[in-house]
Amino acid sequence: MSRRTPARLAASTLGLALGAAGLSIVTTSAADAADPVVVNLVGINDFHGRINANTVKWAGTVEQVKARGTAADTLFVGAGDLVGASEFASATANDQPTIDVLNELGLDASSVGNHEFDKGWADLRDRIIAGGSNASWDYLGANVYAKGTQNPVLPEAFIKDVGGIKVGVIGAVTEETKSLVSPGGIADLDFGPIVPAINRVADELTDGNPANGEADVLVATVHAGAIKGAGSSYEEQVLQNGEFRDMALNLSPKVDAVFQGHTHQVYAWDAPVTGGDLPTRPLLQTGNYGDNVGNIQLTVDPATKHVLSYTKQNVARVTTPDADLIAKYPVLSQVKTTVDAALANAAAIGNQPVGSVTGDITTALPNPSQPPAAGGTGNRDDRGSESTLGDLVGNALRDGIPSDIGKADLGIVNPGGLRAELLYAGDTSTNPANTDGVVTYAEANNVLPFVNNIWLVDLKGSSLKKVLEQQWQPAGSSRPFLALGLSDNVQVTYDPNASAGSHITSVTINGQPLDPDATYTVSTFSFLGTGGDNFGAFTEGTPHDTGLVDRDLWISYLQSHPHLAPDFARQQVAATGLPAAVGAKQHYEFTLSKLDLTSAGSPANTTLAITADRGHGSLVKVGTATVSGGAASVSFDLPAQVKDGVLTLVAQPSGTTVTIPVASKK
Repeated sequence: MSRRTPARLAASTLGLALGAAGLSIVTTSAADAADPVVVNLVGINDFHGRINANTVKWAGTVEQVKARGTAADTLFVGAGDLVGASEFASATANDQPTIDVLNELGLDASSVGNHEFDKGWADLRDRIIAGGSNASWDYLGANVYAKGTQNPVLPEAFIKDVGGIKVGVIGAVTEETKSLVSPGGIADLDFGPIVPAINRVADELTDGNPANGEADVLVATVHAGAIKGAGSSYEEQVLQNGEFRDMALNLSPKVDAVFQGHTHQVYAWDAPVTGGDLPTRPLLQTGNYGDNVGNIQLTVDPATKHVLSYTKQNVARVTTPDADLIAKYPVLSQVKTTVDAALANAAAIGNQPVGSVTGDITTALPNPSQPPAAGGTGNRDDRGSESTLGDLVGNALRDGIPSDIGKADLGIVNPGGLRAELLYAGDTSTNPANTDGVVTYAEANNVLPFVNNIWLVDLKGSSLKKVLEQQWQPAGSSRPFLALGLSDNVQVTYDPNASAGSHITSVTINGQPLDPDATYTVSTFSFLGTGGDNFGAFTEGTPHDTGLVDRDLWISYLQSHPHLAPDFARQQVAATGLPAAVGAKQHYEFTLSKLDLTSAGSPANTTLAITADRGHGSLVKVGTATVSGGAASVSFDLPAQVKDGVLTLVAQPSGTTVTIPVASKK
């Protein structure tokens, strides 16, 4: 009998009625005397091909959690994005090292994630899965259908017998996958809503018809989840619209446990469920990148197939030395062999030239008079100051989006995302090709190593101004100011002495003042797009995941833009007393500062040229000012003939520019 046949429900109802009458029933059947079965579920999500120095430790954590049960009663499952948006060592080998490691660890089944479709359905089907001859686990997708049908193209469920308990694992992926990957690669597929698909399969697995498969306990692995984990709660997240809310309110009570993914959050919650074996069921997501391994244990009555109790936990990746882990879990020896080979292969590929520079392009230096750090640590990474590197990456984000994916109005970069410099001096000691001016694959990768997705975020001008305001971080932050890198078509002025929320005094994009009601498409990292580093105003916009990862866009940009020179013009200038507009025959005085950058090689500006552009090439010289220490006291009278156009102030030799509209009197 299937665990949720009418007979079972009737028996449960009878037991409740007798209990309500105050009667105690004791049976001595052999079934009741049998020991409960503990189903040990080990879960991962959003691993994203993290083949690196921590992989063996992550694999050791998997083995440690698996060892909480026996091989016979343990299932190792995933909730998608195991490959795709991967680190260099895995990505450069088409994620084969990650597939090999997961095979070695004995992954049983996983839902697909959107990144499994990064290179298209044919690549997933014919290379990654390859009929089970490559990825040996079952990739599940109950809501992934052949175009125009309700026919799943992937297995919907995986079933394993655990001590006489048939455990069914049902997999599904976010319906948004259709907008998260290149449309051409999934032209033959439809992605349906999650909940109806899981509920349909849950009914089939428990309808008593062997032709549909049979399961006593059901587990869902879903590549979708709560928007926020730490700092929030299940109840708060249910109030949000979207797939998490739908699962919370409508997922079948036949599902006993849920592993989630996609949102890269960490939580282990007791989710209320009506009509289940228990008043709640475990709901868990491990975060991302192998930081944690999830563990849910279900204690099941072997006679009734009821879940009697459960435990849930996220286990942080261990710090135990690799050698000690290998001694305890011999399977890790093969994992280490795979990882070491992948890292060696990546090093060889990393030696290949991908671009060139004519000078050092660096983060802001704490001590600009000293050389920049060559090894990634030392004199670098003043995140409170704008940099040549940040602004260059902003240009890459703006200009590197393929036309068939979208078009960006500007690029925005968080300073903490820049982890190494582009230095002119080469190092031929280990790589003969790394001569002066050459940028290798590895050097480029080291600048942006996080493998964030590239998002296009549609923001109202008012929200974009809020993003710029949020460079001033909340009180108590370890860094009170984080200077965003901006593409070179953006100029900003700010008053450093203004009150919170009122610092930004002007924003110009492509020579035009920011329109608070217009929509601007910002190209940025998914980290910022989700409000990272306290830039929460990004979440006021509409995000579109391009499916591109930062490293790939960045390297493509370097390849198509050889001989890059550092641009020493600042995009953001401090100003006190700056007028919003100027008018003819009026006298003005104000102060500009932060005209100089502090990246390597940045010149000290000495003069400020003030001109009025009346359009059609008609320039009027207004005056000059002296720049010292990056600051200038500006004083001028606007000539009578300047009645429209724009006033332009240019610091030399850097080219830092400030513009002020000329307001004509009607």
